[in-house]
Amino acid sequence: MEDLNFLIEKLEKELEKIEAKPELEEAGEVIKVGDGIVWISGLYKAFASEILVVEDKNIPLLALNLEEGLIGAAALSDFSKIQPGDIVKRTKKIIQVPVGESLIGRIIDPLGRPLDDLGNVEAKEFYPLERKAPSVIEREPVSTPLHTGIKIIDALIPIGRGQRELILGDRQIGKTSIALDIILNQKNDPLETPICIYVAIGQKMSKIRRLYEILKNEGALEYTIIVATTSEDPPILLYLAPYAGCSIGEYFRDQGKDALVIYDDLTKHAWAWREISLLLKRPAGREAYPGDIFYTHSRLLERAAKLKKGGSLTALPICETQLGDISAYIPTNLISITDGQIYLETDLFKANFRPAINIGLSVSRVGSKAQTKIMKKIAGKLKLDLAQFRELEEFAKLSTELPPEIAQKIKRGRVLMEILKQENFKPLTFEKIAILIYAANNGFFDDFELEKIKGIEKELLHYLETEKKEILDEIIDKKDLDKDLENRIKEALIYFFEQIKK
Repeated sequence: MEDLNFLIEKLEKELEKIEAKPELEEAGEVIKVGDGIVWISGLYKAFASEILVVEDKNIPLLALNLEEGLIGAAALSDFSKIQPGDIVKRTKKIIQVPVGESLIGRIIDPLGRPLDDLGNVEAKEFYPLERKAPSVIEREPVSTPLHTGIKIIDALIPIGRGQRELILGDRQIGKTSIALDIILNQKNDPLETPICIYVAIGQKMSKIRRLYEILKNEGALEYTIIVATTSEDPPILLYLAPYAGCSIGEYFRDQGKDALVIYDDLTKHAWAWREISLLLKRPAGREAYPGDIFYTHSRLLERAAKLKKGGSLTALPICETQLGDISAYIPTNLISITDGQIYLETDLFKANFRPAINIGLSVSRVGSKAQTKIMKKIAGKLKLDLAQFRELEEFAKLSTELPPEIAQKIKRGRVLMEILKQENFKPLTFEKIAILIYAANNGFFDDFELEKIKGIEKELLHYLETEKKEILDEIIDKKDLDKDLENRIKEALIYFFEQIKK
């Protein structure tokens, strides 16, 4: 009994020490809700991109419009349960995404929630979705190649690590296939394999699953992260997806690694932002897009860079055109922001030229600075030769008889175009591309019919892999073309083509 009294006295003394202080907590009230947008009164100290929470229902909201005494917020999950009169509280946290090695091989949504039934994402670090782009002082010129494995790109429209290269063209023409080939080729790159982030913006779930299976079967999931949103998701998630993918890429860049992020595609992203802006009653501009649509994309793409201290982040945005119109609003915006574009043309696609890249309208503003020396030497005059071939081919339509030298140039041009054709999901390493273009440039394929060239190309690649592996290894090692190496390549090609002709 004495022990009990002693305990009671001790508790009373402890309770006397505790001071009950009133705590102020800022709260707002839902006054209107509809189409995923929630209007809240109160919360005068809330800031832009802050996560707000509907009390009791645990529904997160993203603060977008900050007006006097009124906040326009977008619901990040099912908004049908939100009712006028609900209490909304601040979290004092900016919207963030989990980052780190644990994301590799996973499919997540823009908020880091798993979509692949492999359990929760265990992440120790979080990055805000909106981050400041590196300053000019922090950047260095793009000089390291990002080998795509696509002959026409690596030879004529080279991409460097830290570059922003736009891929644009009409729907169902092979834009995603190019992006997928680039991801698949990274495991063959003699340089460090970059971490690849594929951002699906409003894609069909079946397409995302198919892409996931291809990456899994090819062993590319070991260095790939998929940030996925479908057309059924709220527009706010479609809008946030590329920023989430960019922040994940920036984490790896800050660790001194190389990262590649693909935005598929920014046309749907622009549509989602237009929808949100109109629902938030923001003034509409050209084609009903909000006035900040250019800034929306520029602040995203400016974050791609090669850093002096750190790694690089390469951005490959994809843009869908309507009837090949690259002078439309969103395509021209993106062309002016990026360091070049790869334009896919419907006519080439129909003519069975795959990938259907129009060499004349495609450009890389980094150019040969992002090429290995051997590719620079071999493919240097290729673009000019193909431009002359197109002019001569037009001229040939008007003339029945052609001088022998003109006929020879047209034949060589057709051979080059045949060599530049490539099947989906079959990327080639840069040393094989270099030898193929060298062979075509020096007339080794000229004596064969066009229909037989693809078959001969396969045999040549097999011959190089089995009989002349040391030449391929030397190209990988030197990345340059000296006289001795050129003579050995020439000897190997002469021997191979003599055997083919027998």
